[in-house]
Amino acid sequence: MTASLLDRVRSRLALEPGLPTQADVAAVVRQESGGLLGDDDVLRAVRDAVDELAGAGPLEPLLRLPGVTDVLVAAPDRVWIDRGAGLELTGVGFPDDDAVRRLAVRLAGAAGRRLDDAAPWVDVGLPDGTRLHAVLAPVAGRTCLSLRVLRRCSRSLADLEALGALPGESPALLRALVRRRRAFLVTGGTGSGKTTVLSALLGEVGPDERVLTCEDAAELAPAHPHVVSLLTRPPNVEGVGQVTLRDLVRQALRMRPDRLVVGEVRGAEVGDLLAALNTGHDGGCGTLHANRPAEVPARLEALGVAAGLDRSAVHSLTAAALHVVVHLRRTSEGRRVDELGVLRRAGEWVVVEPGWRADGGPCPAGDRLRALLDGSAGP
Repeated sequence: MTASLLDRVRSRLALEPGLPTQADVAAVVRQESGGLLGDDDVLRAVRDAVDELAGAGPLEPLLRLPGVTDVLVAAPDRVWIDRGAGLELTGVGFPDDDAVRRLAVRLAGAAGRRLDDAAPWVDVGLPDGTRLHAVLAPVAGRTCLSLRVLRRCSRSLADLEALGALPGESPALLRALVRRRRAFLVTGGTGSGKTTVLSALLGEVGPDERVLTCEDAAELAPAHPHVVSLLTRPPNVEGVGQVTLRDLVRQALRMRPDRLVVGEVRGAEVGDLLAALNTGHDGGCGTLHANRPAEVPARLEALGVAAGLDRSAVHSLTAAALHVVVHLRRTSEGRRVDELGVLRRAGEWVVVEPGWRADGGPCPAGDRLRALLDGSAGP
């Protein structure tokens, strides 16, 4: 279908009440083409129009591919996907940048958000849970579109072990970590599998415990009989009604949690989480973006200071609240648990030292890790 014909079809359908059926689209295509298209051409034109007007357009088939976590549009003819082993260039494309922009604007509108020259970027969850991020020109050279696919994480530790994601003795160490109710953070870079591992660990929590999760999107789906999931909410078009992770953490503390979980620690909620873990809520956990375990104290410090906490207070809270860092690494061969780090005080500050490493490297905190996990380090 030519761009001009698609524009005419789109304009006609926009005037129709309700959602058009494929038969409606076919009728409009025949009318606007003057009856000059054959049946095969009409079918192709209908497919093009439906892709343009429904779902994620030509990206919809990519979002449905098994294992896809990200769909990225860098240019009309440069559409990439990630299935866990790195980016792959696809054969999917758009006629021009205007088509990419129309899709981005339509998806943002479906989520109740504005995307135009006055508001040239958006970051929002779509109704199906997919995460949309889009930037328009001239902020970017052309319209850039990123879709993060929501895939609820329900694999068990046994599943991850079978996949090779838990090398060596890490499965036994992780089970002991949960059983001993040690507070921990799952860390790693983007796409390293933090949420998947956290969900699997929550599946090891005793069935008599109540688990409260606080998330931006409902990704955690642990195999556990008593999970209460709380979700954030963006402000509406008037800028009101927002529910933040910090709000959720505060509400969760009033709901008698045995385990308090923050899907991703990334803002002011860090202070409330650390305070909660210091007031009898043992076994709390969450994920944190960090490229190395040693970076975790600095990341927590930056988040805490931005939330108005004193630097030394952040380190004091962290030292008293957190015990272990479960660090993941993503390689060309897949994702795996790479290190278990132990937090300790070093003067005024907190540091993380290796307690177990997948590569068998030096582990100065090995004895402390085992003391934490066998109970000899105290409650």
